[in-house]
Amino acid sequence: MLGFSSSLLNFFNRQDAKSAKFLKKMESVNKIDKIAAEIVDSAFKVHKELGPGLLESAYETCLEHELKKRGFQVERQKAQPVHYDSIIIDAGYRLDLLVNDHVIIELKAVEQLAPIHQAQLMTYLKLSKKSLGFLINFNVPLIKNGIRRIANQFQES
Repeated sequence: MLGFSSSLLNFFNRQDAKSAKFLKKMESVNKIDKIAAEIVDSAFKVHKELGPGLLESAYETCLEHELKKRGFQVERQKAQPVHYDSIIIDAGYRLDLLVNDHVIIELKAVEQLAPIHQAQLMTYLKLSKKSLGFLINFNVPLIKNGIRRIANQFQES
């Protein structure tokens, strides 16, 4: 009977560990979703105030300011190195904005987004091992048509 109790206890301990890991992952997802909602809301506010037609750098500065006002840690033009074998390569990649070390924002002010813009963000997500990014084109009449949420299958480190 003692062996059965020990086996049962081990089973429940494993289940508790799995449940705790799942809950931790869900907390992380909820945290990232809250950040994402604030990013979208901030982009709407900046676009409503400024409209289309400015340079990307102007929108970048204003969006950074808006997110910082909301209490987020925002890194602007953060270097993203390439890790290969045992070397680190500075290939000149720069993340426009990185919010709370979780969400990448790639900004554009172009007539139309091209597939290369999405590929650029996907590359940044892969290199940084982040799971969520936004591609935001401010050069549109309605900002809702300029926002793309892009998820990556890689887990955050």
